Amino acid sequence: MKNAILSREEESVERNFEKYRPVSKETKKHIEKLIEGSRKSRPISLRINENDLERLKEKANKNGLPYQTMINVVIHKYVTDSYLDKEEINKFLQLKKVG
Repeated sequence: MKNAILSREEESVERNFEKYRPVSKETKKHIEKLIEGSRKSRPISLRINENDLERLKEKANKNGLPYQTMINVVIHKYVTDSYLDKEEINKFLQLKKVG
């Protein structure tokens, strides 16, 4: 068998697999429903400012992504609270320097 290259998360699972415990059937169904829902997407129409769209396309191109994928990433980060703006990061860094 080939040795697989594992991500950090996968390596962590491998090291700690004995600590994991089975979940109830209800919890398992809930998790499976969340995973299935995350795989589904729905096409939408969206009006966006032309300048914003051009800037978005430029940024997407710099990151090697189609612009629609970039829009999807931005929306996902926002709705999952993974999005941080520059002001928040700067405030955090300033607080860290003081503390």
